[in-house]
Amino acid sequence: MTITTEVQEGFIKEKSIDYGSLTNAITGNEKDYLYNRLKQGFKNAVSIDIIVSFLMESGVKLIANDLKEAIERGVKVRILSGNYLNITQPSALYYLKDKLQDKVDLRFYNNPRKSFHPKAYIFHYENSGDIFVGSSNISRGALTNSIEWNYRLRKENNEEDFNVFYNTFEDLFNNHSFEVTDEILREYAKSWVRPKLYKDIEKDQQEEEIKVIEFWEPKGAQIEALHALNKTREEGFDKALVVAATGIGKTYLSAFDSKDFNKILFVAHREEIIKQAEKSFNNVRPNSKSGLFYGNSKDYENKDLLFALVQTLGKEEYLNEEYFKRDYFDYIVVDEFHHAVSGNYKKILNYFKPKFLLGLTATPERLDNKDVFSLCDYNTVYEIRLKEAINRGDLVPFKYYGIYDESVNYDEIDFKNGKYDNKKLEEALMINRRGNLVLRHYLKYNSKIAMGFCSSKNHAEYMAKYFNDNKVKALAVYSGEMGENSANREEALNLLKTGQVQVLFSVDMFNEGLDVPSIDLVMFLRPTESPTIFLQQLGRGLRKYKGKEYLNVLDFIGNYKKANLIPFLLSGKSYDKTLIKKGNVSSYEYPEDCHVDFDLNIIDIFKEQAEIEMTVRDKLKEEFLRVEEEIGHVPSRVELFDLMDNDIYDNIKSKSNINPFIDYMNFLNDMDRVNEEETALMNTRAYDFINMIETTSMSKTYKMPVLLAMYNEGYFKTSIDDDDLYHSFRDFYNYKSNGVDMRKDKSTKDFEIWDKKNYVSLAKKNPIKFLLKSSSTFFYENEEGNFTLSNDIHKYVNNKTFLKHVKDAIDFRVKQYYRTRFEKGKGDF
Repeated sequence: MTITTEVQEGFIKEKSIDYGSLTNAITGNEKDYLYNRLKQGFKNAVSIDIIVSFLMESGVKLIANDLKEAIERGVKVRILSGNYLNITQPSALYYLKDKLQDKVDLRFYNNPRKSFHPKAYIFHYENSGDIFVGSSNISRGALTNSIEWNYRLRKENNEEDFNVFYNTFEDLFNNHSFEVTDEILREYAKSWVRPKLYKDIEKDQQEEEIKVIEFWEPKGAQIEALHALNKTREEGFDKALVVAATGIGKTYLSAFDSKDFNKILFVAHREEIIKQAEKSFNNVRPNSKSGLFYGNSKDYENKDLLFALVQTLGKEEYLNEEYFKRDYFDYIVVDEFHHAVSGNYKKILNYFKPKFLLGLTATPERLDNKDVFSLCDYNTVYEIRLKEAINRGDLVPFKYYGIYDESVNYDEIDFKNGKYDNKKLEEALMINRRGNLVLRHYLKYNSKIAMGFCSSKNHAEYMAKYFNDNKVKALAVYSGEMGENSANREEALNLLKTGQVQVLFSVDMFNEGLDVPSIDLVMFLRPTESPTIFLQQLGRGLRKYKGKEYLNVLDFIGNYKKANLIPFLLSGKSYDKTLIKKGNVSSYEYPEDCHVDFDLNIIDIFKEQAEIEMTVRDKLKEEFLRVEEEIGHVPSRVELFDLMDNDIYDNIKSKSNINPFIDYMNFLNDMDRVNEEETALMNTRAYDFINMIETTSMSKTYKMPVLLAMYNEGYFKTSIDDDDLYHSFRDFYNYKSNGVDMRKDKSTKDFEIWDKKNYVSLAKKNPIKFLLKSSSTFFYENEEGNFTLSNDIHKYVNNKTFLKHVKDAIDFRVKQYYRTRFEKGKGDF
């Protein structure tokens, strides 16, 4: 979202100008902007060539409609830009590609050893031409109200000089440039860091005295994400996940993306989030009718946009045909998507069948390790994490101070299933010695608006009272019955914003859905047990605000578990205990302009924790037991895969001697978790068959619908004919995420209109051919030419345990394939 000026997307308040009376010199006075001259060229040219050293988002938004109108008249448009010093904004390039599609020939200059500073706009007419050459790059200021000197060279007045410029452009464009393809642009955007000089550019733009109007449109990373969402729908996906740091504007992003859909559902878990979302959508879609669905409010009839509280909509009384048909909504948005793996969220996702599902989150890695990515079939189309958002200037940098807290000995507090005992932790944190430590450091930084994150209601009450007793106005904020020093969320935020309160101490109330960009200090007053919560809390204070240059972060660190994760969370790196052992945590690559300082005692804690870290094998066993306890039974392959910690999976997936998914029944046996029926299958041909499914090579998913045809919904077929293959392949690839690879291959891209002959041909040419070759001990072709199961396995086909493991192995391999595809494409963000 942005509030923009009159100069936007080709809209400028033009004064009455007699262009015939103007000289060829353009000096940027208020009566003669360069843009006004260019508009005449855009309207009348038969071809347009532009060469500039950089492109800014503000500039391309200004001229994009002019270029689009020219292209629609059949005008050829070529643009050559530099990428020197990263001044060209990725969002500017994405905006052009989205607006003009493949009708613009967009290129980067390709000679890193030579500076590139031309600025010229070449217009070719039927019998003449113009070149505007001078100092103006493509930015709003340069084209409208900055002091820029440019000169108009008319072809009929000086054809020789005109041709020198034009021929040089031709040489540079054809021989010294490369096309800005989607792949090139993704790579450029991924590595793009906001140049230091942008601060001056942004300051100049803020000082422009132009009448401001409201004009809701995407900006920055939103433009890039919208491009990715359009592409993923073109590829055939019907669901996607966008991971974007707090402050990027995820709600507005979803509103912009929804504009081509009619019936929209926005789901969130807090009332204030759905109310804020309704306002955002109404700004973007002012002609759409909206309603809220929560508590006693059920304003859903004849509404284009519905904003629902998950706790309400997820009830069975509403998830039925009387209220909503399954396909009632075209487009569903799930905010804070990391919650979607549980409870009513899953009921909603399982019930509705929209044309497109969009998940939004800043932190997909959950405390409980449930796999958020799998809910969108690992189709993460765009990702901009906290570090990248700071580097790009979307968030303010931070000054982080890791303060040694020796007042609490965490070794004396019970720790089970990844958490400290709440009562004992609370008692340890609520002592005056620690309260004084926090207050003393708080007073150093002259904060006006601060937030402290506590472990419990009593802890928040204690901290608020301690600060109030020491003449610092504070409130505790938490759910449930209020205490002496507390207030409800809305009242507390109003008091904070108006300066009547200086500090709020909260318990899980402001991890999400908080919009107070003026916060200048945050305090972490509880152990860091979850990367998600740590980053959420850090993100609360990183929103940009007028006059705010950085956020102060005070983290009170003791000898608690997982403390050594903190440097990696701040730097955005993956955990590496060898780096921790070296102890030089200050040298990590933290975000641009950020400062990180740890007390020496804390660095010693990091080293000690790295030294005693468990082996990967022991971590795997502990993780299995954690998942088992969480779900209350021995996990299947799919359950363990979905719930396993991402770092543990990354460590074991390439280690055949540790990876449990290579031979899951054997792993269960080692864990003493096989039952009597499974024990009977061990070391039999049935066991070998299941293991074949687990280990068969899979460059694509083709083998799985063959095996599913045999599985036959649990009524196993020992031989399958052409009809079986046809129905299984058609059903399998009708599922959008399975069909993606089919669309990308020229030979299969038209599969949605295939008949039986096409599907059977694919099955026999690829998976069946290779299964007969690589797994010949399990399959053969019978006299009728049907794909047939080996006779020695027939006796197991009615065995329920065998069937359960066959289906689980197939489902796991499909999910594993999605994840592998996702990881291979990570470089696309």
